[in-house]
Amino acid sequence: MARSEGKIKNATRSLFDDGNVKTEVVDEPLASRMRPRTFDEFVGQQHLVGENKVLRKSIEADRVPSLILWGPPGSGKTTLANIIANVTSSCFVPLSAVTSGVADIRRVVGEAKDRLSVYKQRTILFVDEIHRFNKAQQDAILPFVEDGTVTFIGATTENPSFEVISPLLSRCRLFTLDQLSDKDLRQLVNRVMEDQDRGLGGKCIVIDKNALDFLLGISNGDARMVLNALEVAVRAVEPNTSGQRVVELGVLQEVLQQRALVYDKSGEQHFNLISALHKSLRGSDPNAGLYWLGRMLESGEDPLYIARRLVRFASEDIGMADPYALGVTVASQQAVHFLGMPEGNLALAQAVVYLATAPKSNSLYSGYSNVQRDVRQLPSYAVPLHIRNAVTPLMEQQGYGKDYKYAHDHPGHFVEQQYLPPELQHKRYYVPSDEGFEKEVADRLKSWWGDRK
Repeated sequence: MARSEGKIKNATRSLFDDGNVKTEVVDEPLASRMRPRTFDEFVGQQHLVGENKVLRKSIEADRVPSLILWGPPGSGKTTLANIIANVTSSCFVPLSAVTSGVADIRRVVGEAKDRLSVYKQRTILFVDEIHRFNKAQQDAILPFVEDGTVTFIGATTENPSFEVISPLLSRCRLFTLDQLSDKDLRQLVNRVMEDQDRGLGGKCIVIDKNALDFLLGISNGDARMVLNALEVAVRAVEPNTSGQRVVELGVLQEVLQQRALVYDKSGEQHFNLISALHKSLRGSDPNAGLYWLGRMLESGEDPLYIARRLVRFASEDIGMADPYALGVTVASQQAVHFLGMPEGNLALAQAVVYLATAPKSNSLYSGYSNVQRDVRQLPSYAVPLHIRNAVTPLMEQQGYGKDYKYAHDHPGHFVEQQYLPPELQHKRYYVPSDEGFEKEVADRLKSWWGDRK
């Protein structure tokens, strides 16, 4: 598929010309110009497109299956789709899920049927950002993937398990693209600096090492972000006395005033980061806990959502090992509600450190989980008569409250008697650990009840 390399505009001045007015090509953005056209130009994802890899071999053999490309922004999903368009003899039809709908799908399918019957040519339908298609739109594609009218390729930054309907997902091969490494991005920048046709080669541009390190470090593995930032920085720099445009750290810091954090408050990143926070606290690592907290807060997560999760953690993973943990987390929620953000961030940080360094016990969680199971699966056993309140004469005649032992009338305010239904008298839901305050609780229970099973 041919691709426009630029538009002709008369009597304009190039960014890198010698000052004379002349006819020039108004370039596409650098990221678009440098988009790889072959596998040899493709950077990263060698587990998919390396020599003798299944996906590459199937593409080069023009036997492309229906597939879904899942990976972070700037990892090469659309680029890989463009390479397929260049390599395959099939008709490649791209759609964007942002701007397309069912009518566009029907049009493409109608053309694909005609193409197949008249010219015996297959059609590859590429849908970028497939996660933005709703269920009805994805359903519209399904029949034609099943009968072979089109070969479907979808690209998404979101977990397909959540965003792609199961019937469509089951009929596609899923390929996962990794975030590009600094090594991959450095290779890409070097190629840009050497390429005189599409890149910045021959333009007397020098990138300071510190500036390049900063650019790679802040990019989150996003090749498009690297190239866009580099292009803006180059345009912002004036030539020095030697005619060189030197891109220094300060220029890139000004261009990239704030890092674009990878986060989606309703997508997989949301669940991945809260999971990382929870597991770091459970693992008693305050440093990791603070880091994941910061990742969420600085990306715009609702601080009250985090506070709610910390309150839950206090009971689920600490419980009676440190009863104060629940109070600390509730106080952090109140502080955030009272102060707002960003002032409330330290209250959450304090709670995170407290939870990470507190003794851990899941005895409450396990005990209540067992209660839930028995309540749902076992009969609703009657309350023993002796612990029922006899609030009427009839109830008293029925034996309500008979032989009940009032604990405060006995030494130590304790007397042994049965409180569970007889059918559950041997159940022991709460089994305290030997951690923190819970060890004291265990000793107290043992002094009252002995080693009952």
